Amino acid sequence: MVKVQVSTDESVAGRYRLLEAVHREEGRDTWNGQDVESLRLVTLTRSRRPDRPREEADLRTAVRITRESEALGLVCPGRVAVVVDVVVDGEFLWTVTARPAGVPLGALLGQGPLDQVRTARVGLDLLDVLGAAHREGFTHGDLSPGQVWVEEFGGVTVSGFGVTGASGPPRVTVPAYASPEQARGESGGPAADLWALGAIMYEMVEGRPVIRDRGSREATFRAVERLPVRAPSNAGPLGPAIQGLLRRDPVERVPESVVREALTRVLRAALDDSEPTGTLPLFEESWREGPRPGRSRGGLPVGRPVLLGAALAVTALCFAGLAAAGGLSGRDTTAAGSTSSPSAPARPSGSAAATAGGADPRGTPSAPPSRSASASPSGSPSPSRTARQDPPAGFFRFSSPQGFAVDLPRGWAALRTERSADGSYRVLLGAADDPRTLTVTYSTRLAPDPVAVWSEVDSSLRSDPIDYARVGDIRAVDYRGYRGADMEWLSTSDGVRERTFGRGFLVGDRSGFSLRWTTPADARDSSADRQALDTFLRTFAFTSG
Repeated sequence: MVKVQVSTDESVAGRYRLLEAVHREEGRDTWNGQDVESLRLVTLTRSRRPDRPREEADLRTAVRITRESEALGLVCPGRVAVVVDVVVDGEFLWTVTARPAGVPLGALLGQGPLDQVRTARVGLDLLDVLGAAHREGFTHGDLSPGQVWVEEFGGVTVSGFGVTGASGPPRVTVPAYASPEQARGESGGPAADLWALGAIMYEMVEGRPVIRDRGSREATFRAVERLPVRAPSNAGPLGPAIQGLLRRDPVERVPESVVREALTRVLRAALDDSEPTGTLPLFEESWREGPRPGRSRGGLPVGRPVLLGAALAVTALCFAGLAAAGGLSGRDTTAAGSTSSPSAPARPSGSAAATAGGADPRGTPSAPPSRSASASPSGSPSPSRTARQDPPAGFFRFSSPQGFAVDLPRGWAALRTERSADGSYRVLLGAADDPRTLTVTYSTRLAPDPVAVWSEVDSSLRSDPIDYARVGDIRAVDYRGYRGADMEWLSTSDGVRERTFGRGFLVGDRSGFSLRWTTPADARDSSADRQALDTFLRTFAFTSG
């Protein structure tokens, strides 16, 4: 949607209130703000408006920004800022996005250089997003530290896709990060994004930009085009990759695969040299689900190896997202390589009978088990593995890049994903306007008895200030032939009394999943909630583990 209106210092288009400036760089300003109609927290970025005839170009720009944001959000879930509005205001273009997690990288750089390991981690995350975009035929074309949001414990969110367009004369907002070919007035392509990545990583380790702003766009463009790049002195093992990205001839810049290999090698070396100082207690403390819609919670203390491992784990996220999206544009993506899902573990011997929840949950996200069986926690469904039916009315099939699938209420999505170095992960599923959540957790370090695992959780929760109360006993269950256990409890989160049903089950000697369904306590027995839990347990399928 495009609005051509005059904004003030306090609001944009009469709808978005500016709360605080979070980052400023040449040609671009970013604020945290709020939608005064929905009260939703947003981020607003003001950039120079493209130099084109106005009305038709305004509409094309808005459509392009929105389309690229939506497409890349499917390919790299959670790693591309979600655009909610585009506003044209005189000579400026405002892009309104859902507020990303973390802080702008430019704000971190204002505090001094970063170490080589963190630079490699951020660089690898950025490379994954850019690589996914390039495979879909999109180029950022205007990447700068102000367009990269960095989370404290790893992960980045990239904004600004679609603002410059992929063809025509360069319309770079921040000239200090433009490539030499863009500075010469040539069209930018994927190689220009690689130059920008190199420039960002250079500044991260050196504490200064490759080319300093010269006070005017023309002067800065001339400097980018003509001045030699000084070799980085603090880059260490990152030096060859950074210098390879900053080669003046775009044809000679090192390809994405070479850069990825170099950054991964740095992270693995640092991981091997580090002593563990903590892990994400994904299953054992599965009540810690991270921020829920509209709420804020503290982060989990994790050690350096966990953070490094998370960076390596996220490398495959965009590739898996591309596969889960089924290919967005119909272009052949086989040249980028394919990632195969980890093979499912052997089904434990002992009981071949399927119980609560339908057929064996092991399978591909696109071919989950049959829905013909009952899904109540105490039911006795058939062990058959026939082709799945369509999701029930009001639900859709969700396939996670982590390697599982489940039918979810329409409008739901992955709200938060956490990963640790040992391969464990936790995905919080829900919707901003729905107080209910489903959390899927996979852990590789479990006790061999699911009842004992929940007993440890029970003991831990009793010492926490959440007004915890277990409901009934911990019950051993057979979940489609896998050893499992159920536990229910009440707790209070931000003044809201909640009830949680948790089912954990082992899929290997020390690995397993938990499905945790949390709802407001006073709505737990509604027909909608019973249908949702029934659907989750019946349709969950996994390929990782």
